[in-house]
Amino acid sequence: MKAPTRTARSRKDARQIARLDRAFVWHPFTQMRDWLLQEPIVLVAGKGAVLWDSHGREYLDANSSIWTNLHGHNHPRINRAIRQQLSQVAHISMLGFANEPASRLAGRLVALAAGPGGRPGKKGSQDNPLAGPKLTKVFYSDDGSTAVETALKLAYEYARRTGEKRPRFLSLEGAYHGDTVGAVSLGHIDRFHRAYSGLLFPSGAVMAPYCYRCPYNRAKPERVDARESRRCGWECLDVLQRTLDSARKRGRPYTAFVVEPGMQGAAGMIPQPDGWLSQAVERVRSHGALVIADEVMTAFGRTAGTGGLVGGRRAADRPLFGTHDAGVQADFLCLAKGLSGGYLPIGATLTTDAIFGAFLGSYAEFKTFFHGHSYTGNALGAAAAEANLDLLTEAGSSRRRLELGQVFEAALQTLWSCPWVGDIRRLGLAAGIELVQDWRTRDPFPLAARAGIRVCDAMARRGVLTRPIGNVVILMPPYCTSAAQVRRMVMALNDAIDEIFGQRRL
Repeated sequence: MKAPTRTARSRKDARQIARLDRAFVWHPFTQMRDWLLQEPIVLVAGKGAVLWDSHGREYLDANSSIWTNLHGHNHPRINRAIRQQLSQVAHISMLGFANEPASRLAGRLVALAAGPGGRPGKKGSQDNPLAGPKLTKVFYSDDGSTAVETALKLAYEYARRTGEKRPRFLSLEGAYHGDTVGAVSLGHIDRFHRAYSGLLFPSGAVMAPYCYRCPYNRAKPERVDARESRRCGWECLDVLQRTLDSARKRGRPYTAFVVEPGMQGAAGMIPQPDGWLSQAVERVRSHGALVIADEVMTAFGRTAGTGGLVGGRRAADRPLFGTHDAGVQADFLCLAKGLSGGYLPIGATLTTDAIFGAFLGSYAEFKTFFHGHSYTGNALGAAAAEANLDLLTEAGSSRRRLELGQVFEAALQTLWSCPWVGDIRRLGLAAGIELVQDWRTRDPFPLAARAGIRVCDAMARRGVLTRPIGNVVILMPPYCTSAAQVRRMVMALNDAIDEIFGQRRL
């Protein structure tokens, strides 16, 4: 692909940009001492799945710019939508005012969240396979953390207003739901969350269905996704049931269950086996708890499966949300990342009339939801999101994602010959490849060995950019990625593993 005009800067200019970065910028989730030891890759242009740096070097964006970019960089239709809105107004406060794109977007999100037939229904019914309430209201925020924070605050105050004195929340082991204080309180990854323990409220944790490392999985290591070879009796659901029963017996039932539907992202791309989510939600609801779906990463077709039927619908018409893929509807649907197609920060929290009604009253009652953000419902972000939804819902879009997912799956299968690949976990167009010292024992590399980082650095030298989570290498291509580009991403990972650990094959 030809680089955009003026992509390659002079060597002097490129070094100046790098010097400014190292002198003044503090990067997130980055050990800055290591960062300062080398010149950073300064990305200056993009087109489709390709990025160029300040030296004119070309790269494939193999993690969709930290899981946000759906349709590729510099997409003409999203660009046009932003320019059109920019010619009118860039931002209007939503504290006392409304704007056109945010209002239209809210209506479209509610329609999409209703599922097939436009309304919720009994699971398995012909008009709609979803089981759960109807989502009717949209509260805007800025990103995934604030979308979850909004749901958390709404659930907390709703519970208090309906008679619950001490609301409590339950999430999965390995959970990550954002970096605001409430969202961090729901998280259970020590290296991310322990440092802030003094700031947090306590929340419950229940085992995640991590088939590859599940103590109840009796299957020996095989060269297939651990979900396919697992031998268990759904003990993870039994643990959830006992946790809920115990809380109720002690008179402190859980208010809400917070979950990433289909796949836990920051935990290491841990996908849930088919049927787990619907059964978990059934148990949670039987105890009167609400369901908060953190679809910041999983929404907008990212984790849609690869075949079969969903509520009687063909695979090419799979829904855009992970909850819907499992046939369930949450009480809160938290969206961000891909909401704007990876262009602008915007988040949304969808909820029900029942939740909304608990905050209605006279001015003097002060039942208002006292929460918000300066850039809530930003007009430019909403315009980009509308264009994103146009692309996602046009004819053939779902089919193209399905076909790309099949190419992705076939390419990933080539990695099983590597003895340092322990598990390959894919759901739709998101995959995690777990690196281990020995696939037969599943022994992990110590985090201090920086196995994932070293492999990703070697991939960058081959023109493919991604970022690991510990020992798990993430591949998450934009939807516009070609079959050849997907194969090149996987080949770069394969060659990088050879470079770092050796070329031995099974």
